[in-house]
This record gives sequence, structure tokens and C-alpha cells, in this order.
Amino acid sequence: MARSRNLLLRNVQGQIGKEFVVKKYGKKTVISSYPDMSGVKPSKLQKMKRSRFAEAVAFAQSIIRDPVKKNLYAKKVKKGQSVYHYAIKEFMKTGG
Repeated sequence: MARSRNLLLRNVQGQIGKEFVVKKYGKKTVISSYPDMSGVKPSKLQKMKRSRFAEAVAFAQSIIRDPVKKNLYAKKVKKGQSVYHYAIKEFMKTGG
């Protein structure tokens, strides 16, 4: 892991291809190699949670695509929130 003082990377964050990852820790910018996740196997609980989140995303996308439902959700959303994220949150709390 290397620290960068490069002006070009000062406001960059995330992956660069599948080679490097640029991270920020406070005011420091760090460059590290892209993680190799090929040997990692998710547990049954992780698989279950990921599946549930995928259902929540599908639910939120269906809300966004339907103008009537989107307007109903827009009335519930506080200033600064998005309908999409509110729908995901509601699905995860109530179970759909």
C-alpha cells in the first residue's frame, strides 16, 4: 500500500480497471492492488442476505418504473432522500 501525493489522484476514489484501488483515509490517499476474491466463499447466511437485498433492489426498481407508485413514495420521502433508496429501506424493514 502506497501513499500518493499526486495531484491527479487527489480527488480520485475507487478502482482503476482491475489493477489498482484508490482509497481515502481522512486526508490521505492510498493506492493498493485490486483484491483477489476468487478464493472467498460466502456463508449460507451471506448468500441469504444477498438474495434478500437483490429482492429489495428489484422491488425499488419496480417502484421507480411505475409513475403512480413513484409519486406515492415521493410523498413519503424526506428532503434529500431518493425514492429508490427509501423503497429499499422500507422493503428491508417490512419484508416486502
